[in-house]
Amino acid sequence: MPVFVEIVTRPSAQDHTDLTKVYADAPDWLLTPYASADALIASGIGEGRLIAGRFNDRLLGAALLTHGADCWRLSHLCVRKVTRKRGVARRILDEAQRMAREAGKPLHLAAPKDHLESQALAARTGLQLDSL
Repeated sequence: MPVFVEIVTRPSAQDHTDLTKVYADAPDWLLTPYASADALIASGIGEGRLIAGRFNDRLLGAALLTHGADCWRLSHLCVRKVTRKRGVARRILDEAQRMAREAGKPLHLAAPKDHLESQALAARTGLQLDSL
């Protein structure tokens, strides 16, 4: 499944709908510190930090990619429930790593402290885990 990864800067109405569906499937802890999925999406787009995976003109997964002085951080990674286990998150992660590497920065994952799922993802990918 060829998933194309992009920074979402000018989302169409369909993109907004897709992003809402992506984060509708997110557990509550994933939205922290944002008050809602809409707030997370609006902030990510407004700050140019929302990275998303597209397949057949539809956004299937998204995350926030923050460019820090010492490293880049990927956080709030979520894929629509109906599309999970098909490599969408992996594709977003790989592209974020490529972009960070090209900028001369390491990529870290950012997640709530002591979150086991995030710790497992960091261990599988060899990325450092930073607390949100």
